[in-house]
Amino acid sequence: MKYMSSVILMSSIIASCNSGADGSTADGSYDSISNPFAKESELPYHTIPFDKIKDADFGPAFKEAMKLHADEIEKIANDTTPATFENVFVALEKSGAMLNRVSAAFYVLTGANTNDRLQKMEEEMAPVLAAHSDGIYLNEKLFRKVDELYQQLPALPLDAESKRLAEVYHQKFVMAGANLPDSGKAVLKKLNEEEAALSTKFSNQLLGAAKNAALTVDSKEALAGLSEAELEAAAEAAKKDGKEGKLQLAIINTTQQPALMSLKDRATRQQLFEHSWNRAEKGDSNDTRANILRLAEIRTQKANLLGFPNYAAWKLQDQMAKTPVAVEKFLSQLTPAAVKKAGLEANDIKALITAQKDSFELQPWDWDFYAEQVRKAKYDLDESEVKPYFVLDSVLENGVFFAAEKLYGITFKERKDIPVYHEDVRVFEVFDNDGSPMALFYADMYKRDNKSGGAWMSNMVEQSRLLDKKPVIYNVCNFPKPAKGQPALISFDDVTTMFHEFGHALHGLFAGQRYPSLSGTNVARDFVEMPSQFNEHWALDTTVLKNYAKHFQTGETIPQTLIDKIKAAGTFNQGYAFTELLAAANLDMQWHLLSAQDSAVKDVDAFEKSALQKTGVAISYIPPRYRSSYFLHIWSNGYSAGYYAYSWADMLNHDAYEWFKENGGLTRQNGQRFRDMILSKGNSEELAQLYRSFRGKEPMIKYMLQNKGVM
Repeated sequence: MKYMSSVILMSSIIASCNSGADGSTADGSYDSISNPFAKESELPYHTIPFDKIKDADFGPAFKEAMKLHADEIEKIANDTTPATFENVFVALEKSGAMLNRVSAAFYVLTGANTNDRLQKMEEEMAPVLAAHSDGIYLNEKLFRKVDELYQQLPALPLDAESKRLAEVYHQKFVMAGANLPDSGKAVLKKLNEEEAALSTKFSNQLLGAAKNAALTVDSKEALAGLSEAELEAAAEAAKKDGKEGKLQLAIINTTQQPALMSLKDRATRQQLFEHSWNRAEKGDSNDTRANILRLAEIRTQKANLLGFPNYAAWKLQDQMAKTPVAVEKFLSQLTPAAVKKAGLEANDIKALITAQKDSFELQPWDWDFYAEQVRKAKYDLDESEVKPYFVLDSVLENGVFFAAEKLYGITFKERKDIPVYHEDVRVFEVFDNDGSPMALFYADMYKRDNKSGGAWMSNMVEQSRLLDKKPVIYNVCNFPKPAKGQPALISFDDVTTMFHEFGHALHGLFAGQRYPSLSGTNVARDFVEMPSQFNEHWALDTTVLKNYAKHFQTGETIPQTLIDKIKAAGTFNQGYAFTELLAAANLDMQWHLLSAQDSAVKDVDAFEKSALQKTGVAISYIPPRYRSSYFLHIWSNGYSAGYYAYSWADMLNHDAYEWFKENGGLTRQNGQRFRDMILSKGNSEELAQLYRSFRGKEPMIKYMLQNKGVM
């Protein structure tokens, strides 16, 4: 999953505009009458009026929004009255309203429905808005006010959330370089602008690389093992790409590809894997390696400038883990158990290959194909037997929504009157347990060539009591779109992804903060994945599962025998899955532990190989979930020195679920407690203490290891 929020994006993939190239008027002027961002949306919940937005609107709107925001910041910084919480922190929270509107719409489209014009605009705009952000956090007068109030904080008559806001702001300013001398700020600004531009370029390169890496074959025989519906979809994909009569498999963002589980032809499997593995290393304009080397260098330079030995040490200050030492210790506790379990799983696969009279060595493109056969043999569980029960729309409405209703009392009603950015998008209004309207939720489920890979959640409108805003949330996934007239049947892994992303949505939907900067999912990376991972548990809850898992042809509820098989196979292949995840986490940390004393990295592939060997996860048949050259999370989406967060949050998730098991499982009472103590809190409290208050003690790592069957 790729988690995204407008706040994070504003600081990491930031946009600006240039007249002419951005679609503005000839003289670059801004028309406050015709531009849809000039005033707040009049739609329900102030949601985005996609039906009124043209690509050409963004350039002038960004330009005007930045000007207005800069004026607001200058007014706060130059206010001659004594600094108060209201005229500094509250004023900051109220500033930038138009910029938030423009940014929210822009990043919805550039992530989920982009085009060449928007991609070009995104790259051109990135360094300018990076400079705009620096203009706030490196403003000396403004920081003096922030620091003055921070020093007085213990004596100020403020509630807990207000004090938390002041603490968070102060830390942001310090981490951004507010204490640097002017000469250091000047250097940092240039580095930030270059990093923003390169991060955006990386994202766009990767979109193009994935599209170009699609595997095209001449005949159905090469794709033997796929279902008729999958073959039909592959034929339609090829036709859409101008290759009528052929079949095409798209590349998703992870290393391994879903079709590898089914493809019988080993040569085709190898081709598909290599198309994925080498997608961004073809020496063309979408080759990301030079970009990566410079990004890593910039980040090391920034960290050193700010007084830290490496980027990870700087980046982890506001996370639960706090230090690279804590992260490395955490990962080292997990890796041996995961690798050992993966080795046992590999032995089973090798034995099966031998039993089938084959003599080749196990390779990455073999694993999923033979693992599926081992699973069938061990658990009598066939993915093709399961899929007919998982119709996408039923999973969403009768599974994801149903579990939320049972736990939290909320209900959903689809709305057809809300404009969307693509015909595949569905919109639902969310009602609280007393029937009062509380939010909008958008679901965009199908893969498109102009959509970033993976799955994510974000806000179109951020919740805030200060601004009187209710949340507008969206989930984006990349499930294969079925051929016309066919049902959208998905795997159980895809089902889990839907529950996962909606867990993020719940974190945003239940936000109850006064201040937008602390609202909902605006929390540390190593906490933000906990609510989403926790929500995955309900996908296999018997009550929930029997409500959504209905056979697409017969309407029959999934039989208990099949449920038992799915549950029995729950820890199957977890050694492999956990190892590929940890390989990616270790790879991320090694890139961001580079120091000035390290010799400059010249070769991305050589560094990757060395990093995996150093951390004990260099296994020939288990590639990292993401290779350096297409690791979107860390080079563009804010997870730099933070991919470990998935496992850290998973520890919290399984520990929290243990509390649920100890207290009766899926009940309305338990759900309300989790909502009140976790989901509705945002970043209004120190996160470690927030979790301890819910659990009553420190989280334990053993529940995660037990759940994965590696302990």
